[in-house]
Amino acid sequence: MIILSVESSCDETAVAVTENGRKVLSDLVFSQADMHAVYGGVVPEIASRSHVEVISRLAEEAVREAGIEKKDIDAVAVSYAPGLIGALLVGVSFAKAAALALGVPLIPVHHIRGHIAANYIAFPELEPPFLSLAISGGNTLLVDVRDYTDMRVLGATRDDAAGECFDKAARVLGLPYPGGKPLDELSQTGDDKKYKLPRAAVAGHPYDMSFSGLKTAVVNLAHNAEQKGEELDKASLAASFCAAVSDTLLPRTMGALRELGYDQLAIAGGVAANSRIRRDFERAAQEAGAKLYMPPLKLCGDNAAMIGCQAYYEYLAGNVAGSDLNASATMDLC
Repeated sequence: MIILSVESSCDETAVAVTENGRKVLSDLVFSQADMHAVYGGVVPEIASRSHVEVISRLAEEAVREAGIEKKDIDAVAVSYAPGLIGALLVGVSFAKAAALALGVPLIPVHHIRGHIAANYIAFPELEPPFLSLAISGGNTLLVDVRDYTDMRVLGATRDDAAGECFDKAARVLGLPYPGGKPLDELSQTGDDKKYKLPRAAVAGHPYDMSFSGLKTAVVNLAHNAEQKGEELDKASLAASFCAAVSDTLLPRTMGALRELGYDQLAIAGGVAANSRIRRDFERAAQEAGAKLYMPPLKLCGDNAAMIGCQAYYEYLAGNVAGSDLNASATMDLC
């Protein structure tokens, strides 16, 4: 089954062609990072307008690069929630028009389900059940993946997502946007124990997380140093921050893995590209005797191949949509 898939939930326009949920025939991404860098973050209206400008051309290129013709497409898939509503609407509108023009089914895909499915592309041997930690700019979730479309959220952040905290921390340290990679690179030369940063817990909810206090602590440290004219060890603050995020994620994830009795753990989302988090989870999984799956860096960020992969299993489960499909800025995973 060949699926043309579209992803436009934030500031990257992506179109891909996939086959049978595991094989990627083409995967194109147009990044808007340079457009938003001057503002230090994503400007929704600029993002939406850019999606409109490039999505049709990108789809044509994706089909051509896949080496197929339009008549070979069996379905069109789209990431319809969650995300920036204007950006999502561009992708949903295009996907609905494409499905109608081609006379094929339209498959809606939850963005986080797509991130989890990126592991199927990188690791064809991976099959449910397994535990997934989904960590991105807008979401931080612990998910029991019982089957390809049967999932249960075990824990989530109560406030800020881990990725949002990375962006804020990078900004206060004066790093360029997007800040995840520069902050990771800066942290390599720092002392991760120099600054004492909080590791919050939610009483009575062992798998839930909170990152707003960590974000505030980093901002306050930086501002206090500036106000007092003290030199801030930016590398050590970056390293301490990465350690605090990892220390928040790791025990909850490994605890859930033990409770479920699974021996497979899949990490997903943009924050999964952080080297400290990858290193800590590799060590913990090895100690626990669990198989760890982490997609390569190019599949950690937003892409359409992951949407097409998950769409295949959504289609098999009968999850298709009509022309009344709408986008949603917020939506629970299951």
